[in-house]
Amino acid sequence: MHRHVIAAAILGALLLSGGSASADRKNPLEGQPAVRHRLLLVKQRFEVAPAFESSVNADFKHTLSGGLKLEYHLSDMLSLGVVGFYGGGLNTGLNKKIRDDLPEDDVDGDPTPTQEQWDQHLNTIPIHGAGYVSITPWYGKLAAFGKFFVNFDFYFQGGIAYAQLKNQCCDFMTDPTPGGDLENGVLPDNDPNDAPAINDGSRIGGYLGGGIHVFLSNFVALDLTVRFLNHLFMGVGLSFFLPGKVKRTP
Repeated sequence: MHRHVIAAAILGALLLSGGSASADRKNPLEGQPAVRHRLLLVKQRFEVAPAFESSVNADFKHTLSGGLKLEYHLSDMLSLGVVGFYGGGLNTGLNKKIRDDLPEDDVDGDPTPTQEQWDQHLNTIPIHGAGYVSITPWYGKLAAFGKFFVNFDFYFQGGIAYAQLKNQCCDFMTDPTPGGDLENGVLPDNDPNDAPAINDGSRIGGYLGGGIHVFLSNFVALDLTVRFLNHLFMGVGLSFFLPGKVKRTP
């Protein structure tokens, strides 16, 4: 009986000492940064990126543009920027198919547009751009074939967009009073092919975008983007970060 009591006392003492040691043990990673000696590739740096982009899945005219992105990174996650593009239009396959079925010459009384009238009514987007706020929530490192390692980050943007819509409809307008002029006895001719355009001019709207930086060096990155300004665009650019020297975390 005494031996059982002594064994129970020893076991209890061992359990108490083990619990105390467990309570005193701390996680060595507690309070430490997620990544030590990480390169601050964007924080407090100015980004300049010549870029090229194209509209995606356009109905009648693809927009091909070249431009420039300017952005200042307040921190690793938050930045402010503007982007602007200038370019021209390229006929889509659908546009070519419709145009080839239209007559070459105008026929009196036939409301069908000629090929020239069709071309002149189609919009292009010579200028488009946006001002935005950008958030970069994810970053990491990519490995290729176990030998080449590059840093990357994903970003998302939101802001206000601008686009200039343009066509040549008014350049050939032959109907000075498309709605008629009853005071002077002029009736509307109801021919849409000689009426002024109603879908050109400046437009302002919302902007959404996203992309990835793939860093080729500490101050140069490949910039792959997707933008939505009422039209969907995909683009590629080469970003240069200033100053060229980067800092490291502890």
